[in-house]
Amino acid sequence: MIQGAAAGGGRRVAAFAGAGLFLNRLEGWSRRAVPLLAMTLAVAGCSLFRGPPPETYDLAAPRSISTANGTAAQLLVPEPSALKTIDSERIVVASGPRLYYYPDAQWPDRITRVFQARAIEAYENSRKVKAVGRPGEGLSIDYQIVTNIRSFEYREEAKGSGFAHVEVFVKIMDDRNGRVVATRTLTGNAPVSGATATAVVAGLDAALAEVLVELVRWTLQVV
Repeated sequence: MIQGAAAGGGRRVAAFAGAGLFLNRLEGWSRRAVPLLAMTLAVAGCSLFRGPPPETYDLAAPRSISTANGTAAQLLVPEPSALKTIDSERIVVASGPRLYYYPDAQWPDRITRVFQARAIEAYENSRKVKAVGRPGEGLSIDYQIVTNIRSFEYREEAKGSGFAHVEVFVKIMDDRNGRVVATRTLTGNAPVSGATATAVVAGLDAALAEVLVELVRWTLQVV
């Protein structure tokens, strides 16, 4: 009886051992297969839902600005403020009260940072400012150029036609006492030859140049 019980127990132990080996192999396969399956689904998701990356377009500062005025003041150009719709990498299209983004096109950075960089370049290219920079560069500041971007968009008038529009409100603030010494609204408009991203960006580039030239000339009259 004892031998029979031992033999039956041996078969049961062998069966349990075989099942355990199978489960161990299944668990090992799962550990290898699940990450591979997740990666496959992620890649498939990217290709199915994201599509190709958008084209990136940049804007340029005016290469030179003719002005009779100059200043020994040192200027600080902080990053502008703007509504969230404007303050992004996307190109804004305004169709009446409706705002949306141009498909498959973007700026190299948020438009507030692009504007800040090109405004600094414009002051530098004028060669009439002693020093200009952004916060954190350690300049001894005389005046801050505080800006708010109110519009930076392609305005659609009819299907396939429109114009580029840029509007910026500017305050020149004495950095020594916080007093605002002058304010002005600067506006630039430029025709757009077509509804393609390349044509829209060319129009916005021209409208921005108009604003930056006026910004530099007006600043040099004030400070």
